[in-house]
Amino acid sequence: MPDALGPDATAAYLRRIGVERPAAADAESLRTLHLHHQLAVPFENLSIHLGQEIVLEEGALVDKVVGAHRGGFCYELNGAFAALLRSLGYEVTLLAARVFGRDGQLGVPYDHLALRVVPSDGSGPWLADVGFGRHSHYPLRFASRDEQPDPGGVFRIEETADGDLDVVRDGEPQYRLEQRPRELRDFEATCWWQRTSPKSHFRQSLVCSRLTESGRITLSGRVLVLTTGEGGREQRELAADEVLPAYREHFGITLDREPVVAPLG
Repeated sequence: MPDALGPDATAAYLRRIGVERPAAADAESLRTLHLHHQLAVPFENLSIHLGQEIVLEEGALVDKVVGAHRGGFCYELNGAFAALLRSLGYEVTLLAARVFGRDGQLGVPYDHLALRVVPSDGSGPWLADVGFGRHSHYPLRFASRDEQPDPGGVFRIEETADGDLDVVRDGEPQYRLEQRPRELRDFEATCWWQRTSPKSHFRQSLVCSRLTESGRITLSGRVLVLTTGEGGREQRELAADEVLPAYREHFGITLDREPVVAPLG
């Protein structure tokens, strides 16, 4: 896939996530990029509730994350991250996945987008995913079937009978990953479904969440939740006039109106 980022756009993206340009596209630099992307760029679905289009093209995704200082959900975050990684010399393959629901059932096809990444040092491949909300802080070894401890939990990648891969965190399956290479346009139909279907959880609720050095901060509607890795949790409901300042303060997102979930119909 052609590189959508020139040197200036790559430099701007690195500033956005607070990382110096790596000297080499190696595994250690990938770990740094993966962590800092999640610390800087929130997982959010605000565009759905602001009536904004979601364009699955690398240039548009980078413009949103970098130029507009926004976040996004999986297609946007991992799509933009793929563009950054390619511009730095990594080999990146887009992969489709289906997310396990709370009932253990799989979601719709193309439910999730994740990345298979091969550094220039020949290490890996790695499973990189900065677009799943609460997930691994660092890339996972794609070919390993052992437990992989991470600050976000203990992960394991398990093979299925059909040749897919189940990504498991703390014993709970998170999503089922296909291994066939995909392109961004392959996800357009399901992205539209996520934005418009009353059955889509992204359509049913608001979320804006970012990893922090000590845990995670999440604004869901008007409920602000701060968690720490030691099990600490603070939660409070914001007043109407506190919502937009909270988006600016905690996520660097400036909005001209509060996003709200429209009635499902």
